Amino acid sequence: MPSAPSIIPPSALAFLEQLKAHNYREWFNEHKEEYLRELVAVEGFADALLARMNQHDLIETPTGKSSLHRIYRDTRFSKDKTPYRTEFSGGFRRATKLRRGGYYYRIEPGNSFVGGGFWGPNAPDLKRIRDDISYDAAPLRKILKSKQFVSNFGALQGEQLKTAPKGYDATNEAVDLLRYKQFLLIKPFTDEEVLSPAFADKVNDAFKAMRPFLDYMSEVLTMDENGEGL
Repeated sequence: MPSAPSIIPPSALAFLEQLKAHNYREWFNEHKEEYLRELVAVEGFADALLARMNQHDLIETPTGKSSLHRIYRDTRFSKDKTPYRTEFSGGFRRATKLRRGGYYYRIEPGNSFVGGGFWGPNAPDLKRIRDDISYDAAPLRKILKSKQFVSNFGALQGEQLKTAPKGYDATNEAVDLLRYKQFLLIKPFTDEEVLSPAFADKVNDAFKAMRPFLDYMSEVLTMDENGEGL
């Protein structure tokens, strides 16, 4: 079966640029029909992307539409009170407890990218990851130094501590990895790439390239030191 077609139209980026310049309710309400037209195109992209992803991973998110974030921002606890997101973005959850990590996409003029990994691991998960790195960082370093990883993501990203985390030896040879609080893989895309008919394929290829990292983390987080499931 051929992959579902999907193209992000130039009008979608143009709408986002206009929204960024007029981020208030009166303008948005006047252009609501335009927004809904662009949303249909983005939903088509997300559906096509989901179809591709399900060929190489098991995704819990049922539809492309359900992967999308709402355009309306929650401003209750933010200093930024602008009411709308100025990007189309969304995420996919991997299915079953054995597959950890997630996928993220963002379409924004001049700032489009895809990401994956672990944005906010809880304390027990973070400890398991650090314990495994402290014991033997070689498997993770092999992934991070692979040609596929470097060509797609450059280097591991995410918030880091300035020193070794409490309870870990500051002289450990893997202290550079132990300092991570987040474990993120990010690949940017130009506007030209976003508007290309091949964009869904390129995003899917980037998500495929995340698999060795996600599978490594999944094993760390779902197996004990004897290889038994938690």
